[in-house]
Amino acid sequence: MVNLTTSLHNYTFQNPLMNASGVHCYTTEQLDELLASDAGTLVTKSATTEYRQGNPEPRYRNLALGSINSMGLPNEGLKYYLDYVLGKQTDAQVPPLFLSVAGLSMAEDLEMLAQIEKTDFNGLTELNLSCPNVPGKPQVAYDFEATEKMLDEAFSIFHKPLGVKLPPYFDLAQFDIMANILNKYPLAYINTINSVGNGLYIDVDSETVAIKPKGGFGGLGGAYILPTALANVHAFRQRLNPEIAIIGTGGVQNGADVFAHILAGADMVQVGTQLAKDGPAVFTRLTQELTNLMTEKNYQTLADFRGKVKTL
Repeated sequence: MVNLTTSLHNYTFQNPLMNASGVHCYTTEQLDELLASDAGTLVTKSATTEYRQGNPEPRYRNLALGSINSMGLPNEGLKYYLDYVLGKQTDAQVPPLFLSVAGLSMAEDLEMLAQIEKTDFNGLTELNLSCPNVPGKPQVAYDFEATEKMLDEAFSIFHKPLGVKLPPYFDLAQFDIMANILNKYPLAYINTINSVGNGLYIDVDSETVAIKPKGGFGGLGGAYILPTALANVHAFRQRLNPEIAIIGTGGVQNGADVFAHILAGADMVQVGTQLAKDGPAVFTRLTQELTNLMTEKNYQTLADFRGKVKTL
């Protein structure tokens, strides 16, 4: 009998699947649809302090092998999502939830963490250090000094379970440097990866780019990024303290992709582009496909194969 239960920090979930922040999590209606689905839990849209309209349309496009987007952090503001997760805490049927924040400055991030700290929110907070789609704003996580400063400040004021969302890294030395920084802090988890930044899709028939913001440059998702996502999950699992869990994100289309993320070392797995394409019903298919694959391989729990990818 296959058991998909997984743990992250001190929390337990019925299965490892959830949405990627930014997908099907903008409104309370969408969040409720995720809760009603077969996802193990959910994460809210990355919030700024106040409502934000985001970049001009079209800012997302499905592509044959995935997607490209430059959303610009559209969201309803921190209070909207904080009220939602607090309102669900009294429901025994609701799993622990993830609340994502992505300020446009370190000061804004710290202000939002301070607000959450004052509440009785008992889920997990995710600090998005990887926001490649805000014009003129660099990613904090590509600046190692800024990352360390951010985490120093964050943990001086924030004492609830905290994870960080990271962009993809492409050099083994970057994995070494970043892991050494992350290992200094009592992080509950890391989430790797965000979209692969500044891709460009060109429609040859119309001779145009696919999206409007940033002249067409945007974050890639879907099958395009699966190998990069798996590399980041595995590289960090090899380097991080064992008590820091990993959420694997990127390129999941089917149960085999979920299996690969867990084999690489992920404790939980997020779904973005495929959720955007299929809607919350995707979680029913993915859990069934993962269950079928584990049954074929005679694995009964995720721990039977987590992090056990073989090298040649």
